Amino acid sequence: MKQYLDLVKKTLDEGQIKQTRQGTDAYTIAGGMFEHDMANGYPLLTTKKVPLRLIASELEFFIKGITDKQWLLDHNNHIWDEWANPKKAPYGHDEPSKKRMTEERDLGAIYGFQWRHFNAPYHNYDTNYTDQGCDQLKNMVEMLKTNPNDRRMIVCAWNPLMMDQMALPPCHWAYQVTVVNGRLNLLWNQRSVDIMLGLPFNIASYALLLHLLAKESGFAEGRLIGFLADIHLFVNHVEGAHEQLSRDPSTYPLPKIETKNFTNIFDWQYTDTELVGYASYPTIKFPIAI
Repeated sequence: MKQYLDLVKKTLDEGQIKQTRQGTDAYTIAGGMFEHDMANGYPLLTTKKVPLRLIASELEFFIKGITDKQWLLDHNNHIWDEWANPKKAPYGHDEPSKKRMTEERDLGAIYGFQWRHFNAPYHNYDTNYTDQGCDQLKNMVEMLKTNPNDRRMIVCAWNPLMMDQMALPPCHWAYQVTVVNGRLNLLWNQRSVDIMLGLPFNIASYALLLHLLAKESGFAEGRLIGFLADIHLFVNHVEGAHEQLSRDPSTYPLPKIETKNFTNIFDWQYTDTELVGYASYPTIKFPIAI
């Protein structure tokens, strides 16, 4: 997608060097937008290979409100390996802290918990939270079916009262859907944007969520829009960024996704969704900054 590459180029060209929490400096710009019409295909980058399996299984994890890291490990997803509930394994760069974080399976009151049980008292990853807190996602789905013209279909993961119980404060902290002329559009807000490693996953994840909400409600798939705040490109990602910018985004067409055996979004499993016609340039390795 050329628009994504334009954001990368702008961050390299205009970004100011800024110190980061992780200890690795980053070229940083204040604010940007990403827009894509789902009628043009599923927005999975073709200028490098991006694994839909990891994106989709993490989204299922969020939709189900799970906070147990072991669920992800059982599905061969290692995105959250180094993170943990700070109440049980406090964040730190030293090796003992990293070891405790890796070994602790409880991620705390992260994204999915806030989506499904907003502000419920958090106890542990294996606690039954049925009917506790506000089920924002369920409310959104019901509103889509009963009053799709409503402008208050919003899910928020940013909960200041529970920040000290989250493995990671939400980077993409809220999303909203709006229906215009029979098409369902999804708009998300993101406070912190790791443009090379994180943003391609965020784009594909919210595009998949848009797809599922459209299937759930019967509307056509519309526009995906991201409001991006602190956009940064880590200095140890610069070489890979230049490699990706050298690749022609028009070489491979965007793929499509198909979801079979769909009953409802809450029973959806990531294996129900298949990627169709995906071809890309090879993978580019970017180190993760923790």
